[in-house]
Parts: sequence; structure tokens; C-alpha cells
Amino acid sequence: MPQIGIRKLKNQTSEIIRAVREQHVEYVVTHRGEPVAVILPIGEAVRARGAERLLAETREHADYWARLDALAAEIDAAWTSDKTAVELVDEQRRDL
Repeated sequence: MPQIGIRKLKNQTSEIIRAVREQHVEYVVTHRGEPVAVILPIGEAVRARGAERLLAETREHADYWARLDALAAEIDAAWTSDKTAVELVDEQRRDL
């Protein structure tokens, strides 16, 4: 999926939307090199269900990922070992 910066998106909006609509190109929009959004073509199935419903479902998943990120931060703050979790699991596997 090609990446496109915000400035290029601003300057070439018509061309980009045309590519999405006609060629079904998907873009990752970046801000200072970091992904911030995705531009996707809307298919017939989505049109039939409605864009608002799709956005609502997407927001439900965003909440899940936000909670998962918060849990990762909590685990990271409480981590006391000098080794990573991957290293500890690897040691366990060697013992088997």
C-alpha cells in the first residue's frame, strides 16, 4: 500500500481520489513519516451497509486497540527483569 504525506495529499487530492475510485488504489496517509490514516475505496458491500455503520464498527475496534496499548504500557511499567519476554520464553523452550 503506497504511503502519501499530508502535503502531497493536499496538493494532489483530486488525482488521489480518482485513483482510489477508478483503480481501487489504497493509501496510507503519513504525517512526518508516521502513519495517521488510510484511504480505501468503498466497495458495493459497504455502500449497501452504509458508511456510517462501517465507521461505527471501526471505532469499536479502535477502542480495543487503545485498551491493549494501555495494558502494554502497564506491563512495561511493572516489568522487573533485565530480559525481554521473548528471551524468557526462549529460555523456557530450551528447558523442555
